[in-house]
Amino acid sequence: MNPVANHLWQSTLFAAAAGLLSLALRKQRAQVRYALWLAASLKFLLPFALLVSIGSQFHWRTEVSIPQLSLPIAMEQISQPFAHSAQLPAVPAASLMPTVVLGVWIFGFAAVVFAWLKRWRHIRAAVRAASPMQLGIPISVMSSPMPLEPGVFGILKPVLLLPEGILERLSPAQLQAILAHELCHARRRDNLAAAVHMTVEAIFWFHPLVWWIGSRLLEERERACDEEVLRHAAEPEVYAEGILNVCKFYLASPLRCVSGVTGSNLKKRIEEIMTRRALYSLSTGKKLLLAGAATLTIGMPIAIGILNAPPVRAQSDAAPRLAFEVASVKLNKSSESRNWGFDYLPGGRFKATNLSLDWIIGEAYHVSPWSARLSGGPEWIGSDRYDIEATAAPDAIPQGLSAKAREDKMRLMLRTLLADRFKLVIRRESKELPVYTVVVAKNGPKLQRAKIEEKDCPEGSSSELRCHVINGGMGRGMHGKAVQVSDMVSFVENWSDRPIVDKTGLTGLFVVETDGWAPMRPRVRPPGEEPTAEDKAIADPIRPTLFTIFDRLGLKMESQKAPVDVFVIDHVERPSEN
Repeated sequence: MNPVANHLWQSTLFAAAAGLLSLALRKQRAQVRYALWLAASLKFLLPFALLVSIGSQFHWRTEVSIPQLSLPIAMEQISQPFAHSAQLPAVPAASLMPTVVLGVWIFGFAAVVFAWLKRWRHIRAAVRAASPMQLGIPISVMSSPMPLEPGVFGILKPVLLLPEGILERLSPAQLQAILAHELCHARRRDNLAAAVHMTVEAIFWFHPLVWWIGSRLLEERERACDEEVLRHAAEPEVYAEGILNVCKFYLASPLRCVSGVTGSNLKKRIEEIMTRRALYSLSTGKKLLLAGAATLTIGMPIAIGILNAPPVRAQSDAAPRLAFEVASVKLNKSSESRNWGFDYLPGGRFKATNLSLDWIIGEAYHVSPWSARLSGGPEWIGSDRYDIEATAAPDAIPQGLSAKAREDKMRLMLRTLLADRFKLVIRRESKELPVYTVVVAKNGPKLQRAKIEEKDCPEGSSSELRCHVINGGMGRGMHGKAVQVSDMVSFVENWSDRPIVDKTGLTGLFVVETDGWAPMRPRVRPPGEEPTAEDKAIADPIRPTLFTIFDRLGLKMESQKAPVDVFVIDHVERPSEN
């Protein structure tokens, strides 16, 4: 419901701004105010999220990290006050509230549409019963036996519908003024605009503002045509008498999309016609005000989308391509399925043994190969297994880097290896998905600080203390001597049924020792693999859940929807061995 609430809030805010502008332009021609209210109506059909999505398609290139601007972020927070991160009361999964709300909306929508269709059929019957008339004007004219006021019917091929006997009840001058009014409606395509707003009223029938906008549209529409008729030398007295005679003898049109002559506040219209109040052309300042408002309305959401789009980093001469100096890729043809893994070794070396390609891709992009963050590719990327040994050039990884920074650089080299040897083409997207967010529990974290800092993390598997390395698994728990919360989240995501996002804000290294946890989704064993001792341990009915494991660490897993980076494999090929 949050996107709908945000859209309604944005549209309401936009309509309020249109109202303020309309008030500021009350001495200008009615056509200007009509355009403002029509824009307010169209906003209900055009979510800002669509413009943000358009802007996000324009990826920007950068050589260095550029901090995000605070203005677009502030605008986004104002325009979307109902964010997913807001702490809303939990709603039971079996709640009937969404179904009830949907049912009420469908009932209201059907009632409005039925009322419009009933009135439209009434007008349609009048047109079918009408006979052609020749008045020498650039629009088809029909004479109807029904006592309806003169009006333009239709959108693509408009027809002027006149009631029988109108030629005898109006003087020639009055008739010409009334015809000029209706031709103005036809030229302006007022029926199309009215039909669009009727659609808005049907969809958002529950919002009082859309009905109020409809009355403003009708009022300014009729005023605009009155001003146009008087501007072409029609006598005010003759024109006013013609309108009053129509009101005296005929019924008003039942539909707004049939442009008549008697709509809006009739008393006020007659007063304005008779006084011919002074109208002012738009000054340069007011033209700039309208242009600025239009640019801000359309440009700001697109700008937010552009600035929030993932940057495409340009490869410059000053920043050489990160790649291993030597790499070996071989297909593992053994039948052994349990002896597998990968490691970052001293000297800028990476080794993967008996790993499927989806695992290697997941490691290169730091995502679980089984999560919703990685998708696409042929079936063989999960069945073919490879042995990879790669070594970076001696000067490729500068001295003094932390263990995490070294591994991040080697992941970039691994991506290059995948692109060169497997012809991997992968794209990054941002999608809103069901996730688990890990936050600090009410009573605070219960994590033990490690005895080492990031800058002092040793390199290589020969060290007793490995930073950012967690051993174990679902049946064995997590065991790490110096790991970040993000390392725990990345580790357990391999066994989660949805992506996990770290929102604790905790920094530094911690000691983690936990029990194993029950599965959140069935484990898929390779063909021919027998159940292991871990599989039997996992089947223990009293084993804690992953939620319990985090609770014991003073953290909490919450179910939410959030935008996450996902990676889609567009192309990949089996490599040639070397």
